[in-house]
Order: sequence, then structure tokens, then C-alpha cells
Amino acid sequence: MIMRVKKFCTSTGFLLIIGFCACSQAKPGNRVVPGSSEDVKTFPGAKPNAYWKKVLSPEAYEIMVNKGTERPFNNPYWNNHAKGIYVSAATGKPLFSSDAKFDSGTGWPSFFKPIDPKAIMIVKDYSDGMERDEVLERSTGLHLGHVFDDGPAPTGLRYCLDSYALRFIETK
Repeated sequence: MIMRVKKFCTSTGFLLIIGFCACSQAKPGNRVVPGSSEDVKTFPGAKPNAYWKKVLSPEAYEIMVNKGTERPFNNPYWNNHAKGIYVSAATGKPLFSSDAKFDSGTGWPSFFKPIDPKAIMIVKDYSDGMERDEVLERSTGLHLGHVFDDGPAPTGLRYCLDSYALRFIETK
């Protein structure tokens, strides 16, 4: 009887140790999270984060890769009234026009429509205990900002973007 209990305990302990080790293993460093800005299956222009770290400014990297945000009223484009287009800080692709920019009073550059709706993608964002609609650059999956339904006519949308995710090209 004691022998059976010892065998049972030894076998059970061995299985538990294997189970805990298997469950607690760290993810391999080169594993790509589906839907992330490194996921080339979802985003054809996706690149490793190490690449973005080299080509983006520290502010743009924090916003676009880490999905951070900048301080309102203290960023390059919230009060920009020049005519031109806003392109991706990562790829240079045209995203928004100054013709669709408006003063939302939020301290971030706001637009009521993109130049080409196919250049962006809207996904659900459940971070910070909220549910919001996140705006991504469609080709790369990089974060640009959020879109809300409290904008002006004709769309009723407010694309509230981070300046550091954009570059402004002035037109004459």
C-alpha cells in the first residue's frame, strides 16, 4: 500500500512539474503576435519593431509601435493651419488632408475624413479600461490615433490623431 502511494505521488508530482514547466515557458523572442505591427500576414508592410526603432523618432516609435499618446496642446500639428497633406511618419503614405482638418478643441490634430479610406484600418481598442475605435495605418498596422463619432458634417467623425505619427507636407 505504501509503495503504491509513493508511486502515485511520484508520478503525480512528475506530471505536475512537467505541466508547470510547459505552461510557464516564455514565448520565443521571435514570435509575432497576430494583429501587431509585426504581423506581415495581416499587414503587408509590417516590419520588426527593431526596424521601426531605427527609422522612427523616439516619439513616433512610442506612439506608433507602443500605441502611446502625446500630450494635448503640446504637439506639432494640433494648431497647424497651413494647407497640405499629412502622411504617415513611418511610410510617407498620404493619410489626411488639411481640407478635412478641424479644430476639435481636444489638443490633437483632428480630421473628419481620410484622403483614402483604404489607407487606414479601424480596429477595436480595449486598452485603459475603455472601448474605442483605433486608427491603424493599413499597410503596417502602426497606431495613428482613434476615431470618434462626435465630428462635424459631412461624416460626423473625428479622427483624433497623434502628431508624431504624421508628417506634414505643405502645399502652395
